[in-house]
Amino acid sequence: MSAESNIQNELKKMVLCEPCTGIQRNWRKAPGHAELVQGSNRKESRETGQVTITRYRCDRCGTSWEYENNKADQHAGWSVVGG
Repeated sequence: MSAESNIQNELKKMVLCEPCTGIQRNWRKAPGHAELVQGSNRKESRETGQVTITRYRCDRCGTSWEYENNKADQHAGWSVVGG
């Protein structure tokens, strides 16, 4: 089994709260929700330059999220990184 399918299987086991379920993933400028608490951020290099990735944690269900702010990629945005 590949690493990607292992990650997907783990994410399927997580239980997201209703507000987290409503977050549109992989779409730049999609809103989060009020119970996301901002954590650390970091810079990463992409083909188009540096982007900022900010980590969030949901106070309701404990899900960890990252938001990639990449103006050159409309499909950057929210992604679940753990529970």
